[in-house]
Parts: sequence; C-alpha cells; structure tokens
Amino acid sequence: MDDLSFTVEPGEICVLIGPSGCGKTTALKMVNRLISISGGDITIDGRSIRSLGLTDLRRGIGYVFQQIGLFPHMSIEANIGTVPRLMGWSKGRIRERASELLELVGLDPESDLKRYPGEFSGGQQQRIGVARAMAADPPIMLMDEPFGAIDPIARDRLQNDFLRLHKQVRKTIIFVTHDIDEAIKMGDKIAIMRAGKLVQLATADDLLANPVDDFVASFVGEDRGLKRLRVRTLRDIELDPPIDGGAGASAYMDTSLHLALSRMLAEGTTRLDVMDEESNEDAVVGSVRLDAITELIAPQQPTSPQDR
Repeated sequence: MDDLSFTVEPGEICVLIGPSGCGKTTALKMVNRLISISGGDITIDGRSIRSLGLTDLRRGIGYVFQQIGLFPHMSIEANIGTVPRLMGWSKGRIRERASELLELVGLDPESDLKRYPGEFSGGQQQRIGVARAMAADPPIMLMDEPFGAIDPIARDRLQNDFLRLHKQVRKTIIFVTHDIDEAIKMGDKIAIMRAGKLVQLATADDLLANPVDDFVASFVGEDRGLKRLRVRTLRDIELDPPIDGGAGASAYMDTSLHLALSRMLAEGTTRLDVMDEESNEDAVVGSVRLDAITELIAPQQPTSPQDR
C-alpha cells in the first residue's frame, strides 16, 4: 500500500478493483487484521482497529470469499451458527437466526438447515456463505470476489439477490472484484487501484463519465458510454411532456437507460412513454426521446490531473 486513504460511509458498498497485484485484497484483509498494517491507521466509527482485541474486531466484521469455506462435516445450521456459538448464543437462538437468514438468502429453512454443504450447488453454497457472514449481525462485511467462482448466469442472479438483500439489511461493505461490470453494478462507490495506490474513487456514473486518466479510461473500457446507461435510469434524465396518442411503447421510471434504449430499438420507435410505478393507474408522467439517451453515450476525454 502506498498512502492509501479513503472513507466508506455507513451502509455503503465500496468496490475495490484494479489489475492483478494492485493491492485490493491486501487492503481488504488489513481491515480485519488478517494482514497487519505497518504504518498509518484504519478506524471504524472513529476507533483504531489497533485498539480493538483481535477476536472482538473479527466478530464485528463478516467475511465472505471466493472459496466459500463452508465446513463440509457440519450441517448448514452449524455452519451459520459458527460465530454466534463462539459468542455464547443458545441453541434455540442460533436455530432461529439460521432459519431467518436462510429464508433471507432464498433457501428453505424447513428442508435445508440439517443438510450438508456438499448437497448444494456452488451458487447455493455462496448464499449460505453470505448467511454465515451475517449471522452475528456485523455492521461491516468484507467480500473478496465472492461470486468469482460461479457460472455467469448464477453470478448475475446472486448479484441481484445480494443487492435486494442489501436494501433490506443495510451493511457497510468493502467488495473486491476484478470484473469492472460487477463493480459498476454492485458499487455505491468504486475505488480503482494501481500498484498499491488509489487512482480514482467515484460513483459508477462519475467514473464512467469522467475517468481521471488514460489508465482508468482504458480499465473501464472503450464502451464506457454504454456501461453508463446501465447505472442511470429514466428517473435521472429530464423527460419531455407526454405525447398525444402515446408512443406505442412504454417503460417505468426506474427502468435503466440501457433497457429503455433496448426497448426502443426492439419496438422500432424513437420515443417511450414513461410511467410512474408508484401510481396505481400506471399514469404516464412523460416521454423520452431516443437522442436524449444516446447523447449520454458520447465519448468524453479523461480529465487531466489539474482538473481533478
């Protein structure tokens, strides 16, 4: 690490990404002292991690990694109850918490609590790994390429499920990935690293619109304009008034601009009616033109260091 400094706000998902060997996993492991820091400090709610006992620190931080690490000889209930058991929870409380979490991650507590990890698919095991990390209700979670070993279809589903879960149970999360598309999808903020240094910390939209240098622009890809449409919705742009007779195709306000553009192209239209999903009548609140979306794809030059 070389003068690495940034803040993750409560309830935020901050994604660390960069080339292999850039230090993203090292940075992650320093938070729960799996790797000791030789200088500087890391604070949680203003308290130095150096001032906390190692056991207390780690019990307050959930950890999910690519290899999953479920204990194969232990039932799912026992796996999820690992940390609560160390904290002295009763068997009844552990069972209740395991049942609650299995249901939360989309599994069936009635049939799955007594089963063993080998009886589940890789994607299901990863869900159980997330449940185990959340068992003692830690305010912070560290996730090191948690979906990296899963096939693309299951991975997309797990990402969606985790984002849904995060809306229900807000945690402060540091998430490591090598996949820029995953970073854009998952992160409230994205930290791009290179050789132990923080190159840029930004929202996905700002990162794609304003890369600070050629390295970041190259890393996020030449199609960053198209990627930007995935992180913005019809709610984010200025709508035109509704048009008489309707546009012949429609979308809700929270539809991504990427999907809105796809729908226009599929329907052979240059306009969409935009509806308010919060209205019982699905009222049309405006319309959007094709060029209002495509103008966001226009490439922008990286900002110079003087413009940062």
